[in-house]
Amino acid sequence: MQTVSPAFDAAYWQARYATARDGWDAGRITPPLRAYFDQLAVRQQPRILIPGAGRAYEAEYLHKLGFEHVVVADFAPEPLAALAARVPDFPKENLWQADFFALDLPDSFDLLIEQTFVSALHPGQRPAYAAQCARLLRPGGRLVGLLFDRDFTEATEPPFGGSRAEYAAYFAPYFEFVHFETAYNSLPARAGHELFICLRKLL
Repeated sequence: MQTVSPAFDAAYWQARYATARDGWDAGRITPPLRAYFDQLAVRQQPRILIPGAGRAYEAEYLHKLGFEHVVVADFAPEPLAALAARVPDFPKENLWQADFFALDLPDSFDLLIEQTFVSALHPGQRPAYAAQCARLLRPGGRLVGLLFDRDFTEATEPPFGGSRAEYAAYFAPYFEFVHFETAYNSLPARAGHELFICLRKLL
């Protein structure tokens, strides 16, 4: 199975955090995901994975809503430690310092959350990302989140941009497109440049 580009490994991301090169970090949950989480049924207690989660404000919000099965995965230890410090009662066993592509847990999750992880990957890894998301989700499970719908011209390191046509080609073999449109409630700095996606894994 494909693993991360050596150039963007755990040491790379730890160094980005250590030198405050973390401009993608909004410092809070973004409005589109907050609105989506607010309408989820807590009583169903879905198994949720947030890969490449960074400081995981999404996991913090879900935890406070009462979701008990939220797993956070990231390469670097710093963002996981930041979540543990902010939310001391977040289950430590659900903080995974791990390579998303190496997770061997087929059909394990009901919901995967995407928030800036795709932009952190080398574009060449995106087909493998779509395939791994489908592999980890149970049939009918959903991939929900935000994707940058813009080009970061001549970017040689993350974040990398993309287009809706590009993303659609990656996801189409595995998912039904429930929602795939420009987000209406993005943070001001990202307004008009984010796709909100809700994709259902094909049965």
